Amino acid sequence: MTGGTSSPEFDAAFRERLEDLLRWRRDVREFRTDALPEGMLERLVDLASLAPSVGYSQPWRFVSVVHPARRSAVRSSFEEANRKALSGYEGERKKLYATLKLAGLDKAPVQLAVFTDHGSERGHGLGRQTMPEMLDYSTVTAIHTFWLAARAEGIGVGWLSILDPEEIRDELEVPVDWSLTAYLCVGYPAQEDDRPKLEQLGWEEEAPESRRLLKR
Repeated sequence: MTGGTSSPEFDAAFRERLEDLLRWRRDVREFRTDALPEGMLERLVDLASLAPSVGYSQPWRFVSVVHPARRSAVRSSFEEANRKALSGYEGERKKLYATLKLAGLDKAPVQLAVFTDHGSERGHGLGRQTMPEMLDYSTVTAIHTFWLAARAEGIGVGWLSILDPEEIRDELEVPVDWSLTAYLCVGYPAQEDDRPKLEQLGWEEEAPESRRLLKR
């Protein structure tokens, strides 16, 4: 319901399904090549735009990357950044890093660059005087909302951050006030699991402190 005073009721069954959605929202790296249904990407962006934002600024800007030359440039940026990242590890950690599949650029039917518009006047600076980074955090909430909405449709999302953000901004010819927050690969997963892939591969275990509630 919109524009009214009554709010929906979320029963126990809904809450259980919501927990399932959160647990199965995984970072996907291997995709099928099937195209998304017509209009699905636009629907997901619409739902993402229901996310909260500081000062109601809504600074997120979604850019669908479809041109082959631009996709090729993104891949080149990833490959160079990945080589540099590999050189920063040693020993067994370096060997393990080399085995990780860190990008879904080959098969994901949708590549989506998500920017934060730092030049927009929307929100008139409300909530950003002491924490200007809230603009970027607002975009992250939209990305997470997009991710959950996609997962509810059986669609996977992979967040690729091993890139040069300025190269991507320039290649996509967006305004200089836009900063890259995420580069997403979107499509149907080749396989699914409710455990994080990096945990499955032994890169990192769940951090117990992430679930700890501190009191001061």
